[in-house]
Amino acid sequence: MPRLMRQPSRRLLLLLTIFFAALVTTGASNTGSRFNDLGHKMVCTCGCNQILLECNHVGCPNSSGMIDELRGQLGSGANDTSILNAFAAKYGPTVLAAPIRGGFDNAAWIVPFVVFLLAIGGTALLIRKWRGRHLITPEGIPVTLPGTDHDSMRERIRRETEF
Repeated sequence: MPRLMRQPSRRLLLLLTIFFAALVTTGASNTGSRFNDLGHKMVCTCGCNQILLECNHVGCPNSSGMIDELRGQLGSGANDTSILNAFAAKYGPTVLAAPIRGGFDNAAWIVPFVVFLLAIGGTALLIRKWRGRHLITPEGIPVTLPGTDHDSMRERIRRETEF
């Protein structure tokens, strides 16, 4: 019985060791992953319209300075939102690849979906209205609409088309 008791504790110890090793490993690259994440959330301001860390503009006057500034702010311990806000304040809101969630910027996330749904609804209503205009009848059955006189219309067409 003591042998059976030891095996679950060894397994538990092994699982806890793996868990803590993974936790320590992810914490070690935290600055690198934050740098990568933040660098991909910003656009280079040189006019190439590329992501900051992927700017391949030869002789770019802005990307190296912005990357150094990003490293400096990460080294100072600022959080991600304050870093993005600082870049937006310095370079303008166009430096952000996507708007920050919150405040008026929520409109940039919500409005496209609302417009898309309204366009689908409007198109469905338009199709329904168009389908209601056409009178579908079985072949061979003449359609007589109330208030129309086909004989007088045919006579008028004959008179107007004679030379």
